[in-house]
Amino acid sequence: MSSLVRISLKRFLCNNNTKLFNEGKNLTLVRTITSRTTRSAQDRPPKPKPWPYQEKGYTLFHYLYDKTTPRLDENSKIIVVDGPVASGKSKFAKELATELEMLYLPEANLDMIYINSYGYDLKKLDPLMPESCRTHDVMNFLKNPKHRNTARFQIQQYIVRFSQYIDALAHVLSTGEGVILDRCVYSDFVFAEAMYSQGYLSKAARKKYYEIRDNTIHELLRPHLVIYLDVPVPKVMENIKKRAISYEKDSAVLTPQYLAEIEKQYKQNYLKEISKHADMLIYDWSNEGDIEIVVEDIERIDFNRFDIQDSQMKDWVYRLEEEWGCLRYKYADKKEKLMNYCNVPCYEVPELIVEALDAGKYYRLLEEAPGQRYQKGYNTNMGDSGYLFKTSIPHRQTLPLRERRIES
Repeated sequence: MSSLVRISLKRFLCNNNTKLFNEGKNLTLVRTITSRTTRSAQDRPPKPKPWPYQEKGYTLFHYLYDKTTPRLDENSKIIVVDGPVASGKSKFAKELATELEMLYLPEANLDMIYINSYGYDLKKLDPLMPESCRTHDVMNFLKNPKHRNTARFQIQQYIVRFSQYIDALAHVLSTGEGVILDRCVYSDFVFAEAMYSQGYLSKAARKKYYEIRDNTIHELLRPHLVIYLDVPVPKVMENIKKRAISYEKDSAVLTPQYLAEIEKQYKQNYLKEISKHADMLIYDWSNEGDIEIVVEDIERIDFNRFDIQDSQMKDWVYRLEEEWGCLRYKYADKKEKLMNYCNVPCYEVPELIVEALDAGKYYRLLEEAPGQRYQKGYNTNMGDSGYLFKTSIPHRQTLPLRERRIES
């Protein structure tokens, strides 16, 4: 079949007026993800304006006049791109987001916590902070993996991925636009296991990590599609050397043993488990590949082939508008409640405990930092004004800058 005929056929199948019948029953139209080259503006039915979930909540009152399903179409999906370090997944995910006209969310990192809503970098406070309270990100970990703050770093890394995934769900349900994530909360344990295997994470800290994970992960909806870019360890080592990032190149962490453990955890645990719930595409990306082929493979996937009895896609099977409204309310309005599930006591893990005097100094210094005294929107010294009728809005610091709406 020629490409022209194939495109025409896809446009026909994507027409909202097309209906399929079987034994007298009107079936739901089977729809797949479509790329920007496959569908035109004429193929897209009118949709409500995106709900500004970054600026205002979505309450049950709003549900009465603003429904969720009219915004959703075949591209209202969560896609995760995973792969080892230096596999080229970030470049791939950006290009794929452009082709599918979806929102790209870069890999979650601790700058999303350390840089506050006013743009102030809390890492500047480190020289004044007790050592146990200083920031610790991936750069610090690669330089000194046996630091006492390594366990806190890995747990915070999980928490920021959890936060980002909530934002991704809120975005899909509030706007109808699909989201492509560069790694996600579901694969974070791969790195925790690799750290534990090399002695960077204690047994007690690993146990606490899984307590927090088990307390939170079931609140989410698993992705529709996971794309894994497979690159063997020798090629990963070569890519790390080629891209010449100083803290990677000189790191004692990124050894063949550590990278092999990451590969093992991906293939033996993560991919095996997530494939029970999401569609999966795996590519040998040693020398990169043709993204057009990947797009064609994605367009062939029938995401509606599962019924309510199947484990795959069951997170996304809802019959009633009220059910979709409750989901949107949960992710777009109740993020702070979900984030509170990360607050698991850590008294039995020494490296996660901060002494009282150190904690007191930490909070005093933090309160004096620009934009840290009050909740966002109430700091007059940062230009905030007007206190009447303000409501608490969930923090969306994991979104790209173009998606944030910072009050002035």
